[in-house]
Amino acid sequence: MDKIKIGIIDLKLNNIYSIYQACKNIGYKTEVINHNKKSFKSYDIIVLPGVGSYKKAMNFIKINGIDDKIFQFSLNQNKLIFGICLGMQLLLKNSEEFGTTKGLNLVDGEVKLLNKKKCKIIPHIGWSKIKITNKNKVLDKDIGNDPYYFVHSYYCNLKNKKQIIANTKYNDFEFCCALNYNNIIGTQFHPEKSGISGLKIIKNMSKHIQ
Repeated sequence: MDKIKIGIIDLKLNNIYSIYQACKNIGYKTEVINHNKKSFKSYDIIVLPGVGSYKKAMNFIKINGIDDKIFQFSLNQNKLIFGICLGMQLLLKNSEEFGTTKGLNLVDGEVKLLNKKKCKIIPHIGWSKIKITNKNKVLDKDIGNDPYYFVHSYYCNLKNKKQIIANTKYNDFEFCCALNYNNIIGTQFHPEKSGISGLKIIKNMSKHIQ
């Protein structure tokens, strides 16, 4: 693990201590990426975390040219982009939160509000089980259908349903909670706050680049 270098992008919106500590404890060489970093190419994996406003996050990303750096990084299929919660949503084409906001457009889909008729309370906060629909190297057979920690009001509506690798059900509404497209993986839940099961996912990130 000590040879694998992970960069965690700091969007100045949330506390990234949990994901930083989780990656470091597993054994990755872990750094926080400051917004003025010229290139991300020195990393094997970049993590895009986030909790908060889609619009504020994208404004910060664009003002600091982070979108171009992420795009250039995505062209190398031997590397991995991992988005968590808001970070997963930012990977998509756009979001309807606070009006339409364009995203990174690395994955074709839109971010939409959870279904008000089928969800008793929004936001969705707490532990929910996930159902893996398409196993891959990160969400593999060892993960199982364990509960993971969620905190969100919006979900990812992917155009290509084959890119959905896991779903979860909140009240009567089922939605995508994990995606995979080429060298891009996203989880709506927080693996870094989901105990041993979540740490397995973070550890499995290394399988993509081995």
